[in-house]
Amino acid sequence: MPSFVTHLEAAIDGTQLPANQLQAMHRDRPLWVRYDLDAVRAAVRPDDLRDRPATMWRLRELLPPPPEATLVTLGEGRTPLLPCPRLAERCGVRNLWIKDESQLPTGSFKSRGMAMAMTMAKHFGVRRVALPTAGNAGGAAAFYAARAGIEAHVFMPQDTPIVNQYECHLAGAHTTLVDGLINDCGRIVREGREKMGWFDLSTLKEPYRIEGKKTMGLELAEQFDWRLPDVILYPTGGGTGLIGMWKAFAELAALGWLPVAETPVAPAPGEPPVAGPVPGMPRMISVQSDGCAPIATAFAEGRRFAELFANAHTTASGLRVPVAVGDFMILDAVRASGGCALAVPETKLLDWMREACALEGIALCPEAAACVGALQRLVAEGKIHPDERIVIFNTGAVQKYVEAMAVELPRVPRNHRV
Repeated sequence: MPSFVTHLEAAIDGTQLPANQLQAMHRDRPLWVRYDLDAVRAAVRPDDLRDRPATMWRLRELLPPPPEATLVTLGEGRTPLLPCPRLAERCGVRNLWIKDESQLPTGSFKSRGMAMAMTMAKHFGVRRVALPTAGNAGGAAAFYAARAGIEAHVFMPQDTPIVNQYECHLAGAHTTLVDGLINDCGRIVREGREKMGWFDLSTLKEPYRIEGKKTMGLELAEQFDWRLPDVILYPTGGGTGLIGMWKAFAELAALGWLPVAETPVAPAPGEPPVAGPVPGMPRMISVQSDGCAPIATAFAEGRRFAELFANAHTTASGLRVPVAVGDFMILDAVRASGGCALAVPETKLLDWMREACALEGIALCPEAAACVGALQRLVAEGKIHPDERIVIFNTGAVQKYVEAMAVELPRVPRNHRV
């Protein structure tokens, strides 16, 4: 199979860079991977996917690894799209699904991005990587680096969930706790690049993690038989999942695989997008906790770039990203889709998490629980119709958040009789 990648493109100003060498950023902003979509259209059709393995790699024509690259994989299967009738009733809607990313190899959607990033890093001869993490990205990086035979350095806030701390160490990563937030960890990674000789694998500071996350959108389109849902609620920290899915939908629309009235396009470099909605495309809802809500705040204030969110705190560690390098990409996607960005009360996260777990038996993480609260609010405000088709992404397994699961259980003496 030939490679369909044509070049890399700076998201901030459209500058084109070669894709056949290791690249990071342009003007301190992220890069897009671009494809020859005419060639992809000629090479593959939706029906061709039916006989391919049910993995995240099934649509290789829209993924960056060249034919000679060896995939760094732990068996990333296609995650299930689970109907949730009882939770739907509780939220006041009729058609609700959860796409359960907790079933990926490292227990979260981070498996997708790290499998792709580590595949490309190994292909380009990288021997040492480093990244800051709020939790699950560090664990995924540690295991995929071990799989690739690449040395990993992980820096995480000292109050990162204990499971994430342990899994990074277990997988052989050099794991360091930092007295601060993820942006403080990012500063350490940035300052150590020259001295330590590591490649910065931070969110959106290389172009391939987003291509891994893009596979969520490719899968979702196929699972909905190429007719997308009306609404997607996505918990947003660094935002690569939301950005990647919107990119996937745009590429599929350009291929003619989606019944959309028009193909969504990126705004001109330096310009905000025209607000949606685009017929046939989902409204993208970016959800944060009010304990850390830079994207929701920027959206409410009509800004394209978000400011550092002061005193960031939330039980949902994946949402505790006080400043995101891809802020404008998240906000562009939300606005282009006709969606919104909002913050829900931090104090309600664990209630929504427990409610959803008990109603549907899905190991819903606190980040995804924020989406349950957002759905209830948007339905009450009349911004989501009860008959619309809605998808919430469960980005990780609740079992990785033992602190959030903690509860005092009743005890009985050994000789107790019922």
